[in-house]
Amino acid sequence: MAGMDLRIFTEPQQGASYDTLLRVARTAEELGAFSAFFRSDHYLKMGGVSGLPGPTDAWITLAGLARETSTIRLGTLMTAATFRLPGVLAIQVAQVDAMSGGRVEFGLGAGWYEQEHAAYGIPFPKEKFGRLEEQLEIVTGLWGTALGETFDFAGTYYQLSESPALPKPAQAKIPVLVGGTGPTRTPALAARFADEFNLPFVSVADTEAQFGRVRTAVERAGRKADDLVYSNALVACVGRDDAEVARRAAVIGRDVDELKANGLAGTPDEVVEKIGRYAAVGSERIYLQMLDLDDLDHLELIASRIAPQLAQLG
Repeated sequence: MAGMDLRIFTEPQQGASYDTLLRVARTAEELGAFSAFFRSDHYLKMGGVSGLPGPTDAWITLAGLARETSTIRLGTLMTAATFRLPGVLAIQVAQVDAMSGGRVEFGLGAGWYEQEHAAYGIPFPKEKFGRLEEQLEIVTGLWGTALGETFDFAGTYYQLSESPALPKPAQAKIPVLVGGTGPTRTPALAARFADEFNLPFVSVADTEAQFGRVRTAVERAGRKADDLVYSNALVACVGRDDAEVARRAAVIGRDVDELKANGLAGTPDEVVEKIGRYAAVGSERIYLQMLDLDDLDHLELIASRIAPQLAQLG
């Protein structure tokens, strides 16, 4: 592989307006060091933050950004399958893809946060994995249906009949992201549907083991293991010196040693070394979880001091 692809990953349910997200996305685009702006899909905050001004919807946000950015790719880690019906979701994502000129990537996960479902009256089904599987089959099936043909689906959870399977995305193939640490069903799902496999917040050792399982499952399904992109999402907390690292950690309410152990924290050189360890076990793309969305200098530091070193990787 040549270098390491860096992307920005935000958690707006922790407290961010659309305008804040737009500033981050535009800054990431202008800096030129980040290939994409991604966001989570949650309707309720986690932990001891106010969450103000309240949640923003993932696909409404990305629709706005589609019109207000021009080159950066846009996506979700991960859209919650419990939030939307698959036919509606296929329309929404295809429309945002068209609005962006073909810059959308589609991460879909099962949904897991029961409290947010209770808070907003969203049903929280017991059997989530089976629904996720059917949603992936339906969304990709609708997009892949030839113009003028119809799509039918008779599943356990969803049934579609004589769907015109419109609109089509702008891209011939919207990249589909599947992720997670499950040892059996998750790799099998990735092998069927994924263009990218993502691991959220896991160690180098756990990354190596799960990437291995996914590669085996992909080959078993008759695909080449290298047809997928393999990626990690990790919290970022970078400073020019220890004092700046400590200040940034304090703002997001995290301990420096914990961040260094579990994320990408420290000086630029320390973070480059840690990213190199992920690259060594097959990671090709890092989603930098940025928890202080007002700190645009943090993005600038990563772009100027980390990205150039990563271009030499591999």
